[in-house]
Amino acid sequence: MSPAQPVIAMQGIVKRYYIGKPNELEILHGIDLRVEPGEFVAIVGESGSGKSTMMNILGALDRPTEGHYKLNGVDIQMAGDKELANIRNQQIGFVFQTFNLIGRMSALKNVELPMLYAGLPARKRSERAAELLDLVGMGERKKHQPNELSGGQKQRVAIARAMANDPSLILADEPTGALDTATSRIVMDLFHKLHEEQHKTIVLITHNPELAEETQRVITLRDGQIVNVRKGAGVHGRT
Repeated sequence: MSPAQPVIAMQGIVKRYYIGKPNELEILHGIDLRVEPGEFVAIVGESGSGKSTMMNILGALDRPTEGHYKLNGVDIQMAGDKELANIRNQQIGFVFQTFNLIGRMSALKNVELPMLYAGLPARKRSERAAELLDLVGMGERKKHQPNELSGGQKQRVAIARAMANDPSLILADEPTGALDTATSRIVMDLFHKLHEEQHKTIVLITHNPELAEETQRVITLRDGQIVNVRKGAGVHGRT
């Protein structure tokens, strides 16, 4: 039996930004990373370590300058813009620090949006969105607009939206950065639920070492390089 294909396979990833000839700024310097199906991984690092650049490449929001990145076996460098848009919509669930909900839409309609782009019929979109809001404990707030929700409630809606198209990867960029400690705990428990019960592959990008410790593997970035990879405490790290 052949081994499972990794969700993420990065080899020799370099990212440079050109800031006017002959100047260039290299942010990532030869990143190698492999994430297996069902893993819960944290990427940590101080400001300026390259976390945001790496997140953009992982999310197919940007392309590396050198190296190879395969997401579920698809070579991101070889994909056209339309294919990348489909990959972002259907294979990656994004969760951002600032929630990125659309203010004029209800929670239900926000969760439906990725399914609308994927071409699902209206009834199926509505049914699945309602199921996902129930899953994250927001079923009773499905008609509420973002300005009627707390920060933690907005993030739970955002997590439901990230799950809309049943992605193979959830990419969470500082998802608790705008939340207080108690609300952060609720959001992290929800990620654990998705990992343990839905068997989701999750990459958590965070500056918080305590939250990172709750994952299965902690990857430390410094000055655009992976300087340490260690086992996290996983479910046993929760308090």
